[in-house]
Amino acid sequence: MLSIEEALDHIARHARPLDSVQAPIGEALGRVLAEEIASDVDSPPHDKSIVDGYAIRAADVAASGTRLKVVEEVVAGDVPRQAVEAGGATRIMTGAPLPDGADAVVMVEQTEHVAVEGAPLGHVVIQSERVIVGQNIMRQASSMRRGETVLQVGHLLRPAEIGLLAEVGRTVACVVRQPKVAVLSTGNELVPPDQTPVAGQIRNSNGAMLLACAQRAGAQTTDLGIGRDDHESLGGLIGKGLQSDVLLISGGVSAGVLDLVPSVLGKLGVRQVFHKVAVKPGKPLWFGVLESNSSTKLVFGLPGNPVSSLVCFELFVRPALAALSGESFEPRQTVAASLAGGFDQRGERVTYYPAQLNEHVDGRVVAPLSWKGSGDLRTLAAANALICFPAGTRRFEAGETVQVM
Repeated sequence: MLSIEEALDHIARHARPLDSVQAPIGEALGRVLAEEIASDVDSPPHDKSIVDGYAIRAADVAASGTRLKVVEEVVAGDVPRQAVEAGGATRIMTGAPLPDGADAVVMVEQTEHVAVEGAPLGHVVIQSERVIVGQNIMRQASSMRRGETVLQVGHLLRPAEIGLLAEVGRTVACVVRQPKVAVLSTGNELVPPDQTPVAGQIRNSNGAMLLACAQRAGAQTTDLGIGRDDHESLGGLIGKGLQSDVLLISGGVSAGVLDLVPSVLGKLGVRQVFHKVAVKPGKPLWFGVLESNSSTKLVFGLPGNPVSSLVCFELFVRPALAALSGESFEPRQTVAASLAGGFDQRGERVTYYPAQLNEHVDGRVVAPLSWKGSGDLRTLAAANALICFPAGTRRFEAGETVQVM
């Protein structure tokens, strides 16, 4: 039985970025770039004002109260038509190009406009004692220059990067494609969520939950429905699932007489990498690969109980999907928190225990919930965190520091 770290290491060796596709920037949020992006423009394209105010010559202001004649008004989207000469000023709006001759902008709050007969735009009184050359000006190409690389291969596209792509004229970008994930739930006891179970049956909650997990992780998903505990049913559905980049199979990987998934996978050419991990819940986790010259398919056999499935997804599947998407293979991070109450940990496996994590002025506090076991989905839905209790038997007292995912 592998440790969590050993299992992650095995998965990381097989989770490599997928091929790239061309995506409109409106569909590229959260994707990873597969090409360098260069600017086709200077930004800003001209020296511009970063405030509403007056463009002047700094040398004209010797003291507070300096009066200058306003010769022109320039708004964003317009261009200056007159140069600023000695004793003159141009009223200018944020983002507008700086007129020739001007070397500073005084914000409107530091000025007073004065109407003057014979001067259509009046005069402006500068109320600052000193004006510095370059004040309130953003110089041409100070953000980026034409031809400069502005985004590198491997960059994650957040909203800011989408805006930057638009600024440099890129409406389509080459990105690592989204992983395709197929989800199959197995078990003779399962019925679809829209059916009322009879004696011996339960609804298929794992399928819906794992599809949601994969979608939240940025994958495209296919629901394979329910596979019955026989080789023919499982073989057909698993064969369809192997057309995706990742196949998630819920149930059928323990040691029962109807746990047929590993043998069916083997017959379809899937090579087992490991089976069983020292984690609670989630010990029966199975991982294998279907390798060909053109691709490697990842197969996760997840335990049938819902809490076990979710823990295994977060610990092992999510990092793999990130790596396939072009991001780094990063195990889920934990944060330190103070236990709200005492807890008795028992067992030789690391335990991920449903809990409520709250932020307080003096730090994080986490409270274990009244969890009934790996089939208790209701308590899991009430949790916003999982406490990571190390293997071993010991009493954790209130106030002790624990790690929380």
